[in-house]
Amino acid sequence: MTLLPHPDSHPGAPTGTAAPDAPARPSSPASAGRRRDLLAAGAGVLLYLVASVAGALIERYDGTLHVSWAPLLAEWRPHLGPGTVPALLVAALVVVYGPGLAARLSWRRLVWGSWAVSMAWIWSLALVDGWQRGVADRLTTRHEYLSAVDRFQDIPATLRDFTHHILMYAPDPWPTHIAGHPPAAVLTFVGLDRIGLGGGAWASAFCVTTGASTAAAVLVTMRALNAERAARAAAPFVVLAPAAVWIGASADGYFAAVAAWALALLTLAATRTVRAPWAAALGAGLLLGLAAYLSYGLTLMAVPAVAVLLIARTARPLPLALAGFAAVTAVFLLAGFRWWEAYDLLVERYYQGVARERPYGYWVWANLSTLVVTAGLASLAGLGRAVRRLRRRGKPGEDGDTDGGADRRFVLLVGAVLLALLIADLSGMSKAETERIWLPFALWLPALAALLPARDHRGWLAAGAGTALLVNHLLLTNW
Repeated sequence: MTLLPHPDSHPGAPTGTAAPDAPARPSSPASAGRRRDLLAAGAGVLLYLVASVAGALIERYDGTLHVSWAPLLAEWRPHLGPGTVPALLVAALVVVYGPGLAARLSWRRLVWGSWAVSMAWIWSLALVDGWQRGVADRLTTRHEYLSAVDRFQDIPATLRDFTHHILMYAPDPWPTHIAGHPPAAVLTFVGLDRIGLGGGAWASAFCVTTGASTAAAVLVTMRALNAERAARAAAPFVVLAPAAVWIGASADGYFAAVAAWALALLTLAATRTVRAPWAAALGAGLLLGLAAYLSYGLTLMAVPAVAVLLIARTARPLPLALAGFAAVTAVFLLAGFRWWEAYDLLVERYYQGVARERPYGYWVWANLSTLVVTAGLASLAGLGRAVRRLRRRGKPGEDGDTDGGADRRFVLLVGAVLLALLIADLSGMSKAETERIWLPFALWLPALAALLPARDHRGWLAAGAGTALLVNHLLLTNW
């Protein structure tokens, strides 16, 4: 039997002796993909650090940012609280058991379980700041909705008069958040008060409960787009999103849920993966209409809504969805509130405040850095994979992806959400506080972590949970 020389030997060298100038073995596609994942996450961290340093210098030089811990609206105050131990426990359980359970549970249990665990995560993080500051008093400050609930004794009359109090120097101007939103936002809390659930604790509980359901809505949407495998992989990331710091408790968590369920129902109707597609289409229109009257910025949800119809290659849900949207609009028009007139006044009010001093040249890119701490590092790594996947048009790539683009449709939907976010950023109407304002967009990004290799999921989950825990324990966030 003849012994063949080692492939790394010179032809004339003794068998088994490595050549001194042998070329290095090329790295595997999987290793190359993991390096790109780390580079994408590292680029996000670098962007955030640059925004932090630049923000500190600008604020020290001329004070025009009007935030003490740019780019976040927060202040440095390391602290512990009654939610610290529960938050650590929830994070550890999801990191260790989340991926396995998400793969094994029945679909119904996965959806309901995601909602429940998301609530546990949000509540525990909110309680790090204590019951009073973290929950009961969150929505009762002079800028928030509950500070003017008593002015809605006569709702029709108040709606007819609503726009007369938007400007800062108008008679009896609305508090900041009421002036900055259409009246459906404050009417939600007026409604809670009317049914006996008044006060900050009930308002916060409502926002946390509804906001946590966004996780379920994202999973339902992904499955309707024929991406159940990806939805199961994404579930722990969606549940453990660092954005939970700002969902508990802010009204924007509630807004995010309304917008997310609108897209979920529209997707179910478009793909006809529900028993009554017509009811889903009508419900989607009603929720999209409600979203537009909760926050002016949520009109941008029209971008991913159109994307849903394009992805599904159908316009069948459109008539009923438009009917639902028109019904909500008609109710407010008949009540005397005109959305477009109020928005014009809001823009004027916006620049009557600190926005006139906050530099667009800083916030237009620093805003994007807040996604590092809301969407999480895994989202950035997943975004890198999504871009490469779209460029390959579903073909297997050099970074270890072998599914041939099976999840392309949900990637396109998340891309449409990102497009809407970029439009909001460029508008200049989101200078600062985007860690809260952009929750309806940011909460879709953790789904991209499904594109990461399964063996890396626990590490990325730990990084996201660690981000939320560090932010909530080192900073005292305003929202």
